[in-house]
Amino acid sequence: MDSAEGPATEKIAGANIEILRRGKGRPVLFLHPHIGLHGSERFIELLAREVQVIAPSHPGFGHSELPKGMSTVDDMSYFYLDLIESLDLRDLVVVGASFGGWIAAEIATKTHERLSRLVLIGAVGAKFGERDKSDLLDIFATPRSRWEELSFRDPSVWLRDYESLPEEELTAMARNREATALFAWNPYMYNPKLRARLHRIRVPALVLWGAHDGFAPITYGRDYCAAIPDAKFEEIAEAGHFPHMEQPEAVARRVIEFGSSRPRRRGDMR
Repeated sequence: MDSAEGPATEKIAGANIEILRRGKGRPVLFLHPHIGLHGSERFIELLAREVQVIAPSHPGFGHSELPKGMSTVDDMSYFYLDLIESLDLRDLVVVGASFGGWIAAEIATKTHERLSRLVLIGAVGAKFGERDKSDLLDIFATPRSRWEELSFRDPSVWLRDYESLPEEELTAMARNREATALFAWNPYMYNPKLRARLHRIRVPALVLWGAHDGFAPITYGRDYCAAIPDAKFEEIAEAGHFPHMEQPEAVARRVIEFGSSRPRRRGDMR
């Protein structure tokens, strides 16, 4: 596929969904963070040199339709189960970043039938700290400049000249923020039931975390990893909350290496 070609709209479970496809070979489903697909392009292109990448805009995000009645990440995870079946994806590596990592974890607690590997990059969605304190930076209560400073080692990978952006990109950004509020406002960025379900993940998992993450502290990442039976944790140097954006070569290499190793599920002979 031409690298300049943009996403296409496909009908999934009755909804019009924007999907970017790149590369050939083993399928990798990339689930983007709450800020959308912008900034993930280099990472996707690097993966696509070795594998087939399927990168949808989540329902309600970008230019994807929000199905009627969908209001939780749990709902969205069932939608992605429909997508995986609709596209007949098998031996699938699911890669989720931040909010997308939350969705990926929810998917993996519900099925392992078509999955072979799970990669969580700065994933959110579970509660590990005290009930009355947030584990994560509150993006709705933090000025944008401060949020960017804490979320990125180098904010320039994300900064945009908003005045020069076309109307359709501004619309996508506004929809991303609205959808984030819908799915992650209250409780903030987590499902109260997810932590107790993480033990159900049957596929090997890799948890990647930026060494300078000011959005989700590295202790949160280690707690996340410890809750998944067959998971290993790795720090990504010189990166904040979005290491796939700041260190796309290093993260893509780890995803390819991890995804190409022999599939093993809990219960297999060691």
